[in-house]
Amino acid sequence: MRTRNADKQELVKRKSIEMVVKDGLEGFSVNKLAKACGISVATLYIYYKDKDDLIAEVAKEEAERMSATVLKGFDPEAPFAEGLRLQWKNRAKHMMENPLTVMFFEQLRHSSYQETVWSCILMKFKDSMGRFLANAIDSNEIEKMPVEVFWSIAFSPLYSLLRFHHEGSSFSGKPFVISQKIIWQTFGLVLKALKK
Repeated sequence: MRTRNADKQELVKRKSIEMVVKDGLEGFSVNKLAKACGISVATLYIYYKDKDDLIAEVAKEEAERMSATVLKGFDPEAPFAEGLRLQWKNRAKHMMENPLTVMFFEQLRHSSYQETVWSCILMKFKDSMGRFLANAIDSNEIEKMPVEVFWSIAFSPLYSLLRFHHEGSSFSGKPFVISQKIIWQTFGLVLKALKK
């Protein structure tokens, strides 16, 4: 039996993400991937059962990495403004440092892989963010609201700004580059919208 090579496996993961972003899931194949990595298709099957297993495993690893970054130093018991600020800092950091991963997840979001990917990290987020939201409501810092409303107000503005940044332009087609000033100006408005 052939042994696993960690460098080859990392190359396979990186190339998989790049190819899904560039060609979409429809244009992704193990044959193209093997060729791009300079390995045989048989080598891919040392690491993964099939194409679906490969995409799911790469996505799970990236989701775990994202989860670790986003939750780094986060205390669900923290005062609302402090906890939300750290979430913005961590989320912006991850998305700025990993634009391909962000685009990879966008591809998966509209596919049959969505449930596979998000189920592996949902419990960590659900527990931490659920406790954070409940504490903010219990301490009378924010109004009671469904988690979907909270998420839409708390994080959608940041994700929109980062999407503009990665695309290089705003709705009007004007060039757009995100800055710390823009991030924290927007954060201030979000905080004002959420706090009592």
